[in-house]
Amino acid sequence: MKNTAGLVLAAGAGRRFGQPKALVDYEGRCLLDRAVATLRGGGCRQVLAVLGAGAEQALAAADEAFTPVRNRRWGQGLSTSLKAGLAAVPERYDGVVVTLVDQPRIASEAVRRLIAAAEEGASVAVAVYEGRRGHPMYFAREHLGAIADRASGDRGARDFLAANPGLVTEIACPGDPLDIDTPADLAALNHPSPA
Repeated sequence: MKNTAGLVLAAGAGRRFGQPKALVDYEGRCLLDRAVATLRGGGCRQVLAVLGAGAEQALAAADEAFTPVRNRRWGQGLSTSLKAGLAAVPERYDGVVVTLVDQPRIASEAVRRLIAAAEEGASVAVAVYEGRRGHPMYFAREHLGAIADRASGDRGARDFLAANPGLVTEIACPGDPLDIDTPADLAALNHPSPA
């Protein structure tokens, strides 16, 4: 079994939502708790969460156990959170599964499938939903430095993936990668329109 860590990127201010999304309640649990539980349920042995805006409130609100990573540069974009999180992954882990805090319908099964792909030799594995890439993503330790080097602004691993297409194993996953960016997005998840 791969010795895998999990990483939640949860540092943003959630300007369009009106509050840090780590604190947003969905079906009785804050989004931070949901993301941590998803990674742990999928087989991650330790989960780290990068916090920035609202960090103290997030720590107070969370019930799930995780290792906090502070990103004081969170206002400079998602890449700063990814870099801080990757740098904090303990050396004992072979790789890390990265997810975003604002996608509460990502399934633990997706995490399991990525870790299984890593056990079969994949060094980069990306969840795919109906043909479209999304989160979570698995990265072997050997790539963490290169991913951090290429990340900038609000671009996380995208440039690394584009530069290394031969490394990427796409894994069809269950679940729904829909982001909660606004209160309207949350309302739509809570009260879906009839099909």
